Amino acid sequence: MKYLNLLLLLSVSFAACNKEEPQPEPAPEAMYFPSTTDTAWERKTAASLSWNESAIQPLKDFLVQKNTKSFMIIVNGRIVMEEYFSGHTPTTTWQWNSAGKTLAATTTGIAQQEGLLNINNPASQYLGTGWTSAPLVKENLITVRHLLTMTSGLSDSSDLVIKANLTYMADAGTRWSYNNVFQKLIDVTAAASGQSFDAYFTTKIKNKLGMDGFWNNGIIYKIYNSNTRSMARFGLMALNKGKWKNEQIINETFFNQSVTTSQNINPSYGYLWWLNGKSSAMIPGGQTVYPGTLVPNAPADMFAAMGASDQRIYVVPSKNMVVIRMGDASDPSNPSFAVSGFDNALWQKINAVIN
Repeated sequence: MKYLNLLLLLSVSFAACNKEEPQPEPAPEAMYFPSTTDTAWERKTAASLSWNESAIQPLKDFLVQKNTKSFMIIVNGRIVMEEYFSGHTPTTTWQWNSAGKTLAATTTGIAQQEGLLNINNPASQYLGTGWTSAPLVKENLITVRHLLTMTSGLSDSSDLVIKANLTYMADAGTRWSYNNVFQKLIDVTAAASGQSFDAYFTTKIKNKLGMDGFWNNGIIYKIYNSNTRSMARFGLMALNKGKWKNEQIINETFFNQSVTTSQNINPSYGYLWWLNGKSSAMIPGGQTVYPGTLVPNAPADMFAAMGASDQRIYVVPSKNMVVIRMGDASDPSNPSFAVSGFDNALWQKINAVIN
């Protein structure tokens, strides 16, 4: 009996010794940043992410149907999809339209972190008094922050930002209205920095990220133009909360404020960034408050730069993902709005690939 017990004990011990040890979880993949001096950019395959590859072609077909020129998805900084249509190429420049508002907001934040301005100061401190047609007492209520949040209270009846059109509608901070008054941020930053906005932007953002592109002085307002990868570079910096490689381009506090509800009127708006996953949203062209999230099919934590004719930078922190879309309007009969039903339809197609 003792002999049998000994054999049993040895067999149990042997089995325990040969029991497979639990394997540690693989380390999360490091974030990748492309070179700022050449065109090299690391890639990942859809298969390596266990994506549904059979849904990729329907996504491409949808993009073509909706007049897309270029489309990118990057994960952890690496390109998973990069598509060009209708003669568009990796070097073709295209207008950002109002998606470029986020460039103006970020440049303003950099000027603040350098001590050149304070967004809580009146805009007239940098623009001089009389930059609007509003009564002076009302003009003095408008801070730089109000320009960042679309709450200046100035008229939204014209897209042309000239003094005659900047008339009083409501006290600053009491009315949210999507309009082009944000363009005065460009003048604020130029005055505060003592140089042209273009030069300041080039030094502080464009060159540091390795972007190409230029600002053109459009009939209505300044518009940034670049290739698709430059848009993706800015989106990648945003994904990393204002950081590029080892440099904090825009301090994280300001960036976090930029992608957080900035006022109590439109929860889906930050500092010129659109925010998903909020309880309600207002959109360009009116004062209607719509219940529910901005883009129901998109992840709740998504924030986005959105421009007319469906220029898009979608940033999704929970998936370490940036999605870029450039092109003509998905609906030529409705090209002007920064937010459209296209977003929800596109995310339905993206979800079929990534989920």
